[in-house]
Amino acid sequence: MEGGGKYEPKEDNPMLGWRGVSRYISPHYKKAFRLECRAIKKCRDEWGLKNVWIMLPFVRTTWEVEKCLAIMKEEGLERGRDFKVWLMAEVPSIIFMADEFSKLCDGFSIGSNDLTQLILGTDRDSQILPDIDSRYFDERDPAVLRAIEHLIKVAHDNNVTVSICGQAPSVYESFTEAIVRFGIDSVSVNPDVVAQTRKLVASLEQKILLERLAKIRESLRGQK
Repeated sequence: MEGGGKYEPKEDNPMLGWRGVSRYISPHYKKAFRLECRAIKKCRDEWGLKNVWIMLPFVRTTWEVEKCLAIMKEEGLERGRDFKVWLMAEVPSIIFMADEFSKLCDGFSIGSNDLTQLILGTDRDSQILPDIDSRYFDERDPAVLRAIEHLIKVAHDNNVTVSICGQAPSVYESFTEAIVRFGIDSVSVNPDVVAQTRKLVASLEQKILLERLAKIRESLRGQK
């Protein structure tokens, strides 16, 4: 934002610094966050846009989410039947502690770019590592896929929805197939690939159903 640099501190690595929920609960930004909350409340109460919910970005810890939710509650925004709170799943800690984070939200949205970066310890903007091997930053890496699968399983065990945003579903059909098989609830893609992704997901879901049906038939034959 023009003029924003005047108010931003100098950080050696801003990708790992003062961003996400840590900014919202910070004494240096809390007043601005309260204004954001009031803007959301105005959209919902005065303009009747009850489908406007909240998604908290770059979540690191449960205690910071609790602090953030407390501020939101003070501003009249509290989780309920018509007001949902989602958390971006971009940091490995949210994967490891998915059961605890599930108590604080209604849904997770996987940020595959940051999640890949932090699981693999790879700067996604590095100009050097891709020259060595493109797999240094690849959302299809087994570690990343295992993390996503774990999050979906734990979230669903706790009746929490899981979506995904980021480049991967828009670029790699194999990645899309993997997350559909894991049971992802919804997929966000770039506008130019919406139609083909819908067709892909529909064909994958049909394929999975047929595979399950075949297993059931095979099991029944074995019982005879």
